[in-house]
Amino acid sequence: MPTFDRAAAIASSAASSVFSRRRFLGTATAAGLGAAGLSACSDSDSGTTDSKGRTVVEWWNIQTTEPSKSVWPERAKAFEAEHPDVHIKLVTLENDAYKSKMTALTSSGKLPDIYHTWGGGVLKQQIDAGLVEDLTDTVKPMAGTLVGVSAKAYEFDGKTYAMPFDIGGVGFWYNKALFKQAGISSPPATWDDYLDAVKKLKSAGITPIALAGKEKWPGMYFWAYLAMRIAGVDGMQKAADAKDFTGDDFVKAGERLKELVALQPFQKGFLGAAYSTPNGEAAAMGNGKAAMELMGQWAPVVQADAGKGIGEDLGFFTFPTVPGGKGAATDIFGGGGGYAVRKGAPKAAVDFLKFFLSAESDKILVSKGSMMPVVKDATGSLTDPNLKLVSAALDKATGFQLYLDQAYPPAVGQEVNDSVAALIAGAKSPEQVARSITQVAKSQ
Repeated sequence: MPTFDRAAAIASSAASSVFSRRRFLGTATAAGLGAAGLSACSDSDSGTTDSKGRTVVEWWNIQTTEPSKSVWPERAKAFEAEHPDVHIKLVTLENDAYKSKMTALTSSGKLPDIYHTWGGGVLKQQIDAGLVEDLTDTVKPMAGTLVGVSAKAYEFDGKTYAMPFDIGGVGFWYNKALFKQAGISSPPATWDDYLDAVKKLKSAGITPIALAGKEKWPGMYFWAYLAMRIAGVDGMQKAADAKDFTGDDFVKAGERLKELVALQPFQKGFLGAAYSTPNGEAAAMGNGKAAMELMGQWAPVVQADAGKGIGEDLGFFTFPTVPGGKGAATDIFGGGGGYAVRKGAPKAAVDFLKFFLSAESDKILVSKGSMMPVVKDATGSLTDPNLKLVSAALDKATGFQLYLDQAYPPAVGQEVNDSVAALIAGAKSPEQVARSITQVAKSQ
């Protein structure tokens, strides 16, 4: 995962926010193991039993903030009430400690019975090492009940290796009042329309886009979405499999982004701006100083924490299509959280996840834990109008691309972020970006 920490950046202004990217991303930086006193995972395939003769299922999670910090133990107790022969043992860690501990456990071949995963490259490495249970037969009967793209990050070669509990997507958050002031009657549907909207905003003396250039990952979203719209989700996967991003579609993505950069659409000092600080990207949106930002569903809360928030003036639209591109307007870029099961874990581990992902349980996760719904029947539990917009886009999604710094091996994801940041800063050409990413991919 990336060496910068999106979760920490967001948590600095939204530590109590349940929409924190903490749920989605950890860090690649190996922080100190900081998990002293945690019990080791079982060495046996049958698991362990406690003094009462109950099967112990060890469940590692990263729900360290309220309200999910309280909801998770409540869900475990509810399962135990229905299954008195099982004890769910929660192990809760902060992101850094979790990532570090899991790296060590993966190397040793000893994973927890149930553990948090973001899918993508790290989960694939664990699968290839033979450490993860195939949950295809468990998830397949539930397919019709799940939000269509919720399990995509955990699917490899036609099999599913984790069950989702949270899902989110990236899109444009915009200020309706500023759009109206600039004479923009509706959100742009195509990239050319988007560039026209940027020009209108600039002509009206309005900063079109807020961007945290210092942290790199927000800029990556633009290139990733453009690549998706031009190459299509299948094209993204083919490039990843071939470890080759030098094709025309990826160069064109850089060229399109370069067109946007040439309009100088970002706020003054954006290259040194962080995401959630008082002078950062979220604050610019939250204080009405910029018309748009490309961000995930946590954006409204962080905008309100870092700035004042713009209330009913805030709107959302999906990333525009690119003329001639293979991607659809309904293809979504995003990520979520899921739980995988170690190979050979007790059957009770899978039984618990089936309980945890039932419609009844997911309604509780949405209403009390403030998660995004992954079960269709739980979408009615959403009350926030902004999250309803994101949820609707996810439910209609025809394709899904996991965050590139999660989907790809860590070094490749970092190179995407670094190279795109260099393009935005004017230090790399679209061709150089494509070559740099390919070079790192082939070295893995």
